[in-house]
Amino acid sequence: MDLSFLLAVLHIVTFGLGAASCWARARALAKLKGDEGLRDVFFADNLWGVAAMLWIGTGLWRAFGGVEKGTDFYLHDTAFLIKMGLFLVVFMLEIRPMVTLIRWRIRVAKGLAVDFSSSPMLAQITYVQLVLLIPIVVMAVAMARGIWY
Repeated sequence: MDLSFLLAVLHIVTFGLGAASCWARARALAKLKGDEGLRDVFFADNLWGVAAMLWIGTGLWRAFGGVEKGTDFYLHDTAFLIKMGLFLVVFMLEIRPMVTLIRWRIRVAKGLAVDFSSSPMLAQITYVQLVLLIPIVVMAVAMARGIWY
């Protein structure tokens, strides 16, 4: 086993963590009615954050760290560019939930009340992100198979 193999495995296995935590966060947000559900929201959000860091870290290392096919390959592979475009959409969608949940965490830490009125909308955003993970995986498979290069 070499570094390239291990990075690829970690990058792909992270999909399981990412999909599960995204789904868990959406479900927790959808049923959130009061402070008692915040623990579940924050736990799932933490896992979603870990998955994002692993995806970004291993992805950047693989694409630009000289352990894979080389930067030139990735920057000229249509499937990779589509995959990155989809990832950018997921990232842009994450701004609202991320900012809101950070604000909620700060309020909880200060012992202040949290306004849960945006919870259904945050759940919907998270479900959209979950659905977008599917074409991201499709593009990863297309890259591996040399489709759309």
